[in-house]
Amino acid sequence: MQLANQALTEVRRRVTLQVRGRRGRKGNREWELRNRLTRSAARMHEQHLDPMIDDLRALPAVIGTPILAAWNAKEDLLDLLALARTHPDRATIWARLSRFYERCAASGLPELERLAGTVSAWWPEILAFLDTDITNAGSEGTNRVIKTVARDAYGFRNPASQRLRTRCATTRKARGCLNPA
Repeated sequence: MQLANQALTEVRRRVTLQVRGRRGRKGNREWELRNRLTRSAARMHEQHLDPMIDDLRALPAVIGTPILAAWNAKEDLLDLLALARTHPDRATIWARLSRFYERCAASGLPELERLAGTVSAWWPEILAFLDTDITNAGSEGTNRVIKTVARDAYGFRNPASQRLRTRCATTRKARGCLNPA
């Protein structure tokens, strides 16, 4: 989803720069909607969602149409990823995936074509997540803690000391998750 939001932001910035000749700023509706555009439509109240879509349609077509297309593609990808932990059947997965790919292809936006290519490259991993609900979030978190410890120490001269400090930082007891009593 981070990549989808990034692609949407890139589309918004690019079309604003092309049409207005400058970066977006207060008074440009597409710039004022930038935070709302990256939120999930499912988590937005309709009093915010409907006016946002109306505002994008009211913008000049060269600005509003690409931004709306990018937002719709992002929402399609979000709908696909929302199938996780629901044990979907293959037909549902493929229907949502094809809707996402078709929207990206129909838009003609290079940012969405790049996003679709990334999803295609990572599709086996995404499908495994949708089928099994297993992620690598735990190992990524542990790696982040190890890198933070190494950064805090400005590097270690003694490899044994580095192993000891990272082991202490990454065990549950050291993080206060377990009560030693």
